[in-house]
Amino acid sequence: MDTLLSNSLNSKRHMPGAGFPHVLHVGKFYPPHMGGIETHLRDLCKNLCESVQLKVVVANDDRSVSREVLDGVSISRVPTWATLASTPICPGMIREIRDFDGEVVHLHFPNPMSVLAYLLSGHRGTMVVTYHSDMVRQVFLGRMFEPLLHWALRRSSAIIATSPNYVETSPVLSAYRDKCRVIPLGIPIDSFLHPELPAVLELQQKYQGRLVVSVGRLVYYKGFEYLIRAMAKVRGHLLIVGQGPLHPQLESLIAGLGLSDHVQLLGKLSHQQLVNVYHAAQVFALASVARSEAFGIAQVEAMAAGLPVVNTSLESGVPYVSQHERTGLTVPPADPNALASAINMLFDDSELRGSYARAAKLRAQEEFSAEGMASRTSALYRELAGFSAQDRTTNTANHTPLGSIVSRVFQSH
Repeated sequence: MDTLLSNSLNSKRHMPGAGFPHVLHVGKFYPPHMGGIETHLRDLCKNLCESVQLKVVVANDDRSVSREVLDGVSISRVPTWATLASTPICPGMIREIRDFDGEVVHLHFPNPMSVLAYLLSGHRGTMVVTYHSDMVRQVFLGRMFEPLLHWALRRSSAIIATSPNYVETSPVLSAYRDKCRVIPLGIPIDSFLHPELPAVLELQQKYQGRLVVSVGRLVYYKGFEYLIRAMAKVRGHLLIVGQGPLHPQLESLIAGLGLSDHVQLLGKLSHQQLVNVYHAAQVFALASVARSEAFGIAQVEAMAAGLPVVNTSLESGVPYVSQHERTGLTVPPADPNALASAINMLFDDSELRGSYARAAKLRAQEEFSAEGMASRTSALYRELAGFSAQDRTTNTANHTPLGSIVSRVFQSH
């Protein structure tokens, strides 16, 4: 009886009533498939369930269809028939969008398949795009796809940017300033507040209170090689959390510099282990070197755990998240000497470190919570859904079959 009552209450908790907008999210993948956008999509949707009738469509890892409910979120994983330049090709997304009869379709970019599926679907409702980043490294594919992207962005009712910096520095977004709404990424702040104290004490004793941590995939744009080189001039230890293709090269670099006693690659950790490491450290470093690092969500995790941040002055949202001489220090990218100086300054000045740490924790709580992110997004849906009937009439008149779209946009480029 108690179980039935609990299930009933949980079901009601995740079933908003009449008057709530119906929203379809179209992403690349969804957890347990891990990645920055995937984690964001999960955290956003979990918190939207209270105020939105929600469905998510993403790619599956194979050619099967999977439908499930996770944390109150209805998820359809459609078959992947091929992969092109890291993009899953999923024709099933077209039907999912076409058959959706709600107020808002919400696309997450970069994912060319979601944009193509939307245009092919002929959907005439309100469309929102969260523009996570430009297609930085896939230059050729980006140029080929750009006409369709611009068609979709012109078609959109709103574009969510994760920072004001990215609106100004993105060659794509800067052309759509009037449509952009800044809604920063958010995390479940509370989950980073509760370390296991024995584990934290063990780490602090091992590294004698001079520990810097960095977190991210071991890929080119994270700048780990510069951070490792910086440690040759830092009186302390560095722990790098994450997996990726550069693991062998970074291991060789550490050994070649004679830093094996000062730098460790920890690989993938559980969430609780990561929280313990954050709370054991004194400084967090984000050494990214390219605009592929559009936001740097790991900064927010570290800030929530009470760490000051050393980051880089990229033309992206990175220096917006942790602000120079307020929540940490910002240095030029690809500069080991500047990284080392900033880390040493925070190690050596406990008063400054504490001031930045307190400001970082407060900023994370006030600006970057998952609840706040969902509340702002839900408010945008309600605003758009309020005049969705009028928009549908207008959009139907302006909607053109994809064949004509492709012909027109490529003739104009």
